[in-house]
Amino acid sequence: MHLLAAKSGTIDDGLEPFDLSQTPADLLFISSADSELTALSEAITETNHKSTVRLASLNHLQHPMSVDLHLDQTAAKSKLVIIRVLGGLGYWQYGVEQYSSILREKKIPIALLPGDDKPDPELRNLSTVKDEDYDQLWGYLVEGGLENAGNFLKYTNSMLKGDINPPSPKPVLKAGVYWPGEGLTSPEEIYKNWDLEQPVVPIIFYRALIQGVGLNPVNRLVKALIKDSLNPLPIFVASLKDPLCQATIETIFKKSPPTVILNSTAFSVNSLNSEQKTPDNPLTSVAANKAPVFQMIFSSSTEDVWEAELNGLSGRDIAMNVALPEVDGRILSRAVSFKGESFYDDVTECSITTYRARGDRITFVSNLAKNWCNLRQVENKYSRPAFIMANYPNRDGRLANGVGLDTPESIITVSKELNKNGYSLNGFPESSAELMKILTSGPTNWLPDRAKKSGGEFYPLENYLEEYKKLPYEFRSKVEARWGLPDDDPFIKSFSSHAQKKKLKGFALSIHRFHNVIVGLQPARGYNIDAKETYHSPDLMPPHNYIAFYFWIRFEFKAHAIIHMGKHGNLEWLPGKSLALSNSCTPEAIFGPTPHIYPFIVNDPGEGTQAKRRSQAVIIDHLTPPMARAETYGPLRELEGLIDEYYEAHSIDQRRVKILQKEILSLTGASGLTDDIGLSGKGDESDLAKLDAYLCDLKEAQIRDGLHIFGLSPTGDLARDLVISLTRLPRNDGRKGNSSLTQAIANDFHLDLNTLDSNMSQTWEGPFPNGLKDISEDKWRSFGDTIERIEIFSQKLLDGEKQSPGYQTNHVLDKIRTEIHPTVSNCGSSEVSGILDALNGKFVQPGPSGAPTRGRLDVLPTGRNFYSVDSRSIPTITAWNIGWKSANLLLEKHLQDHGDWLRTILLSAWGTSNMRTGGDDIAQCLALMGVKPKWDDISKRVLGFEILPLSVLGRPRVDVTLRISGFFRDAFPQLISLVDSAATSIMNLNEPPDQNIAAARFKSGEDSNRVYGAKPGAYGAGLQALIDERIWNSKSDLAESYIEWGSYAYGKDASGTKKIEGFKTRLKQTEAIVQNQDNREHDILDSDDYYQFEGGAAAAVSTLQGVNRPIYHNDHSRPERPIIRTLEEEISRVVRSRVVNPKWINGVKRHGYKGAFEMAATLDYLFAFSATTGAVKSHHFDLTYEAYLEDTETFNFIKDNNESALFEMAEKFKEALDRGLWRPKSNSARTRLEAISKKLI
Repeated sequence: MHLLAAKSGTIDDGLEPFDLSQTPADLLFISSADSELTALSEAITETNHKSTVRLASLNHLQHPMSVDLHLDQTAAKSKLVIIRVLGGLGYWQYGVEQYSSILREKKIPIALLPGDDKPDPELRNLSTVKDEDYDQLWGYLVEGGLENAGNFLKYTNSMLKGDINPPSPKPVLKAGVYWPGEGLTSPEEIYKNWDLEQPVVPIIFYRALIQGVGLNPVNRLVKALIKDSLNPLPIFVASLKDPLCQATIETIFKKSPPTVILNSTAFSVNSLNSEQKTPDNPLTSVAANKAPVFQMIFSSSTEDVWEAELNGLSGRDIAMNVALPEVDGRILSRAVSFKGESFYDDVTECSITTYRARGDRITFVSNLAKNWCNLRQVENKYSRPAFIMANYPNRDGRLANGVGLDTPESIITVSKELNKNGYSLNGFPESSAELMKILTSGPTNWLPDRAKKSGGEFYPLENYLEEYKKLPYEFRSKVEARWGLPDDDPFIKSFSSHAQKKKLKGFALSIHRFHNVIVGLQPARGYNIDAKETYHSPDLMPPHNYIAFYFWIRFEFKAHAIIHMGKHGNLEWLPGKSLALSNSCTPEAIFGPTPHIYPFIVNDPGEGTQAKRRSQAVIIDHLTPPMARAETYGPLRELEGLIDEYYEAHSIDQRRVKILQKEILSLTGASGLTDDIGLSGKGDESDLAKLDAYLCDLKEAQIRDGLHIFGLSPTGDLARDLVISLTRLPRNDGRKGNSSLTQAIANDFHLDLNTLDSNMSQTWEGPFPNGLKDISEDKWRSFGDTIERIEIFSQKLLDGEKQSPGYQTNHVLDKIRTEIHPTVSNCGSSEVSGILDALNGKFVQPGPSGAPTRGRLDVLPTGRNFYSVDSRSIPTITAWNIGWKSANLLLEKHLQDHGDWLRTILLSAWGTSNMRTGGDDIAQCLALMGVKPKWDDISKRVLGFEILPLSVLGRPRVDVTLRISGFFRDAFPQLISLVDSAATSIMNLNEPPDQNIAAARFKSGEDSNRVYGAKPGAYGAGLQALIDERIWNSKSDLAESYIEWGSYAYGKDASGTKKIEGFKTRLKQTEAIVQNQDNREHDILDSDDYYQFEGGAAAAVSTLQGVNRPIYHNDHSRPERPIIRTLEEEISRVVRSRVVNPKWINGVKRHGYKGAFEMAATLDYLFAFSATTGAVKSHHFDLTYEAYLEDTETFNFIKDNNESALFEMAEKFKEALDRGLWRPKSNSARTRLEAISKKLI
């Protein structure tokens, strides 16, 4: 069969085409390095160069139209073209390919040179000049300097006119020190400008700035650091990877050990590829003195562009100057300088630009360095750390938020370590129960009770105003426009001052002091004050009490460092630029240049990265909660037994079969399983097979067994079960020690089954080895029973109660004993070391992030400053394979269930999950469209895409609307461009309407926007405040908020443009809503994000269309086997496997207050899904009510440990009753709930 060739597409990132309007010349030189253009411009003037030369910035040739225009006007009519391509083919693919092919065709010599001193075979192969000429030209540019620039020009003359070759490239000093007014100098000369008692702060910058007159930001930094009583040490380097530069830095550091390092070089020294050898990093060597390294950005954009836009940086700058430096453990500070035109060079027809420092950004970075130096120098007994715990929703039963973390107990654990290390924290609570009693007895964010409470810290209004007035007018005017003057704040109260003999007005703060250590509850964003007026404000400014909280910590308490304990607070999500903040961006205005330490769960790189990039946080990643099999319990165990009896009776006693059928039908009906599984209710073989498979699947589901405590590794059964979870999936190459433990056991027992992908209800007809037979008294009938026995065997194997069945298991066991178990055991101590290092102002080692149970054991041990991914490589080839598989399974399920192909969907895409997976969501999105990414062969970066023909797809293309999160928008501008470009290309195809509905819609006049998200500078989906504050009347209110918050279009022609009608049109056309979940370390009922995005979309679609559309919640936790489930199926699965499972309930009971918090949170999310989707059935509420409030032991646990949570749960159940979301089977439910609310029981 003949297949049509795939069509290629390029990524249009929305940059405007730029016309350089240059005339042709003998030599055309293009480079992204302005220092090179400056040096060549100067050399032309000084040497009176005779040949005509055109200089051009590669930054002006990013748009395909700019490339085409310049080729046509200039390059194709010049005699020699030399282009320096920083980053290689992947950074400028369209340009490289077009210049190379067209100039080759026209027989115009072209040299495509690497932008650094590392060979690039791809660029060399695309060049047409002789190898000798290539090497000489490259050599002049690599060495740099005015003399080499002049000889570079002379050499091009020799190529063009046969002139005598100039001298070979002259080596220029690759690294050294510099001082303003003195130029290149020696460390000894610099010391003369120092106060030798002060901390040393090296400034690392590229040698090219000296060669190209770009030293203004360096000079300004030197001046600012001296003003802050620091000793600046400016060091220039050709590259941090260069051995000579490394040796020079190390020599300098040995003489002058740094306290803090400010770095402005791009990229990373470390490699993201674990198999690739990483060169030594001079900034983290022994000589570097464990100094934290701050990344400063010399932005490639102009200051005007930065001022005007909320993006903060271009996608190119994010990759080179933010994402990759994070791999080295650098802490993002600010953009301190921007490009500015120095002059227009008429001779070369080029604008010569230079770096211009921004004064207030220089000051911020200098202050930040000063504060970290103070942190390093202060003795522990005088150090003042501030611990902050998040609180949302703003209720007293939900204090101390921290995903997967027992936050109060973690603070107690850390406090004990601080005490051991000489910190002064007199009177600090001995237990988490005592800590929470102190916090709940004082003022909290729960407004109705605030007036009755005392305690906490008092911040006089006059002190607040003194600092508040120093804030930028732009910031203050926004705050006051929404909240009025500080006196109007509801947190203001009067306080009698005996010292001043008068009443003072001020803020009652949720802060408690224990000598030099404080613990505070982070204030609410403001939606709790006037929810009805603010719920449609995605960029709501925080109220005065919020600002006062942080101001008291900074200016009254004078904290040396602030520690936000656990994922996550709200500071990093406040309005402002996405990164490279200004002084009027809310996080900076409030938090300032304060050292920021953030313990954060290792499996959430996205939201942790948000804190790193918007609040200069040093992450100390922590382990996920212990994981375990859900197993079976109660009525599910009873059903399982009945099914076993049923199948056994089939061959023995047909009368018994009918009796058992009735019992099974009765029990499934009473428990709601008939609805959850979709049984016919007849009790036939099909129903029983479905029920059997469902129960087996529930039993093998992975759930959390309690919470993690920061600084403590799991032990005993918890450690054993976690290790089994970590080794259940294959890792790395999947061979020997990296293979699946359960699969290795199956293979050694000669069992023909896939332990990760089997039909659980299928009858087992394989062998029954004794090693598995005697491990359980339960019936062994099905594949599910076989897998259960293997799981139990793996537990006994790790406990030492069983011997390995063979060599495959031995390989995995050896890996567990020598690497995996020791690594897990070291997580607690590594977390303690990480936070103590940070509190001592020291460098924290970087590490990768991701979901450990998804085969990512490289993220352990925890206690490191995690980094994310190289965004240029997303989606990865692995992610594409998963996305392609998932897309096809989704389409097949919909076709099977609904009888037609799916043609229009809404897909949620979050930054965190795409960082964690390498882009599963985007890969799935492209696959549904019928588009495949194109990767660079060497770097594996995404270069473009190809459109797969309909004959290859064998089904219609799907019109996909992507609803992105705010962090996705900030972190992945190039993915927005990729999806937007692919969607636009699909719409321009000439294909039948029933095979390409997107093209038909576009041709009928609809716009092409397919990527929507929150307002620039804002985050979220808008439902949380509505539901938490109970200010909605019907589903249409929730729909309205979702639409309002998410109606900002992104892409080539829209950079956060509000297009509410366009978004509504997309929602009206949606045939299904899709959400993917990539790991089981969390679930759909322990995060508000799922109900806000998935539930919000469902509410909007059903409101606009008048019908409910299918909602798919796909399971990508096992990459080799994506599972497509409906939302109803997923909720049922989570409710039964985790929510009401005694194993989970008993696990969280180990955590006191936070355990009750987890139950209350689960109910909140269950309610929210009921409100938005209707996917929660009445019996799900029944099950939860019975497990939490009717079970005497659990009821007493909640009451004793977190009484507020008990009342809040009662109120939530009552609200479900009042809104008709729950029809309890218990006639006494309402009476009991009323009694709980009134504290009668």
